[in-house]
Amino acid sequence: MNLPFAESWKIKMVEPIRRSTREEREQWIKEAHYNVFQLKAENVYIDLLTDSGTGAMSDRQWAGVMLGDESYAGATSFFKLKETIQRLTGFEYVIPTHQGRAAENVLFSYLVKEGDVVPGNSHFDTTKGHIEGRKAVALDCTVDDAKDTQLEVPFKGNVDPKKLEAALEKYGDKVPFIIVTITNNTAGGQPVSMQNLREVRAVADKFGKPVIFDSARFAENAYFIKTREKGYENKTIKEITREMFELADGMTMSAKKDGIVNMGGFIATRRQDWYEGAKGYCVQFEGYLTYGGMNGRDMNALAIGLDENTEFDNLQTRIHQVEYLASLLDEYHIPYQRPAGGHALFIDAPKVLTHVPKEEFPAQTLTIELYLEAGIRGCEIGYLLADRDPVTRENRFGGLDLLRLAIPRRVYTDNHMAVIAAALKNVYDRREQITHGVRITWEAALMRHFTVQLERITD
Repeated sequence: MNLPFAESWKIKMVEPIRRSTREEREQWIKEAHYNVFQLKAENVYIDLLTDSGTGAMSDRQWAGVMLGDESYAGATSFFKLKETIQRLTGFEYVIPTHQGRAAENVLFSYLVKEGDVVPGNSHFDTTKGHIEGRKAVALDCTVDDAKDTQLEVPFKGNVDPKKLEAALEKYGDKVPFIIVTITNNTAGGQPVSMQNLREVRAVADKFGKPVIFDSARFAENAYFIKTREKGYENKTIKEITREMFELADGMTMSAKKDGIVNMGGFIATRRQDWYEGAKGYCVQFEGYLTYGGMNGRDMNALAIGLDENTEFDNLQTRIHQVEYLASLLDEYHIPYQRPAGGHALFIDAPKVLTHVPKEEFPAQTLTIELYLEAGIRGCEIGYLLADRDPVTRENRFGGLDLLRLAIPRRVYTDNHMAVIAAALKNVYDRREQITHGVRITWEAALMRHFTVQLERITD
């Protein structure tokens, strides 16, 4: 008989987690103003808030931590990290930062000006925040396929070349660069094909525009290219990674995802002018150029993590678990963004909570209900995250409204996936009884979903 699938690692250390009662959770979520970001982690049973910085490091990474060079300038750990990034991406210039949003802050401080327009595929929250915070426009050019969560196509994260070309024709010199997020988180962790990256590059070259990759989950994107795109089945993840980055001028990276570290990020580019322009902001905001907000031990762990996570077995184990959870949701007929994403399942909240109007934030309501049901913390990727329109100050209801269940790397077992699916089924089974959602009582002007305060709407 064929052997069943098993993880490509074994467990060396465990951490206890605690179940809570429904009564406890009702009190805790009320004290958190119905915002799961405000919950204490100890009051969460299974934490799917994010896969960012929540993964388990390998024995090699922990060994690297002990060998970290903490020199303020010229640390050997920086040069190990730089060599790894150069080998994987082909980019010559590297600036370390403490995390991905810091990389965006440093690079965008140099590149983005008031009145600019930055086209891309579903800019994630911090990317959009750094653009709109500079009084520029983040213009979504994602393919329309992404809007239909039940449509099964392999690369729903793609940029629409026609939309992109129309944007460049319309805005011309106002466009400082094109940004492509790999994988496309906001659209449901959906990958971007190599063919689409080539199309973006061709449009960019036609208009003389550079291309940046938001690369937090580039390795998962490479995995999907290998497994879904014709002609790449026999290429290694590292070969595909190098080919992807040959189509870009630079990248920002939240290393807390595909670098499998708890903190870290970087900018990498082949353009010396970008490096020279951005490095002063690194010193101003982050630290000296050879540590940029990271400890030497963290840079060592990141160099090893990038190397390990660009191997097929590691990615297959990770994505197989996401697909296993998806298979359970299929069994329970729970709608999600199909096909399953690389790092998470994105539940289509308006299709579940059909009686909750969009003005009462269905995805946030579903997030709350899942926590109340079983102490499972997910994250709303929808109308709250979308913020208000910077001009009209109206809520933006035009996109998807999703509950993201982000799976930390090498942390939970398939038994935990079964608990998640069963808890969601219980909520789904009583969906007809959920007729009201939440309203905002306080919000920040930008990236409100992290700190927003809400109250439940009752009859």
